[in-house]
Amino acid sequence: MNLHTIDTGFFKLDGGAMFGVVPKAIWNKTNPADENNLCTWAMRCLLVEEGDRLILIDTGIGNKQDERFFSHYYLHGDATLDKSLKAKGFHRDDITDVFLTHLHFDHVGGAVVRDGDKLIPAFKNATYWSTQKHWDWAVNPNDREKASFLKENILPIQESGQLKFIDGHEGVSFMGNINVKFAYGHTESMMLPLINYKGRQILYMADMLPSVGHLPMPYVMAYDMFPLKTLTEKKIILSEALEKEYILYLEHDPVNECCTLQQTEKGIRLKETFNLNVI
Repeated sequence: MNLHTIDTGFFKLDGGAMFGVVPKAIWNKTNPADENNLCTWAMRCLLVEEGDRLILIDTGIGNKQDERFFSHYYLHGDATLDKSLKAKGFHRDDITDVFLTHLHFDHVGGAVVRDGDKLIPAFKNATYWSTQKHWDWAVNPNDREKASFLKENILPIQESGQLKFIDGHEGVSFMGNINVKFAYGHTESMMLPLINYKGRQILYMADMLPSVGHLPMPYVMAYDMFPLKTLTEKKIILSEALEKEYILYLEHDPVNECCTLQQTEKGIRLKETFNLNVI
């Protein structure tokens, strides 16, 4: 197995929304905001070479939305999904599987592209993986979350016939060295792949832990549908990560790709940060 970081650029979101009830005077120390109270976040995907499979975990925001949509998110940086794949020696047509942790636009936007007046899967040779529960949640969204579930990012995948569902049971195996954890606080049935790699276990955190600045337990996003559920899940997952010495892969941290944890007097906190390629 080989793992590759796939950077797809940066975007901005409101700092208060990203840290919920935590005051700006505190979170601004780790994730400084600009003059509009916006913080920069990465959209960092992961490419897994496993046997004859080439698995892309999440796809970034994509580029098919209109200028008005993108104006809210201040996309910046030189990286794109295609550039990052090319830098690793791959093309999007090489991808055999697209593993979607969940269907919010910054995770699934790159899964579909515009071809003239049509919307088609960006990865023509790939199977796309979600769960039935999350798919149903996304295509029939609640009023609070529907701005994050864009039908143009989702429905073309199903219409193509390339969509399959993963059994939504904790610890289900997905392609050999990848098992799946599930979380329900951020959104219904978000998947967190747990990867056995070079004798270590790497947990892809998706929106369970956006950045190392979110490690303290109360630091829960206002975007989460069920924040108290997130708090419970976060305690369980971080405790397990500490005990089993997981490496946490961070999708949204603007600086840090990976981290490990340690127990301190204040609770579970950051031990060290590093890039994936040093493992």
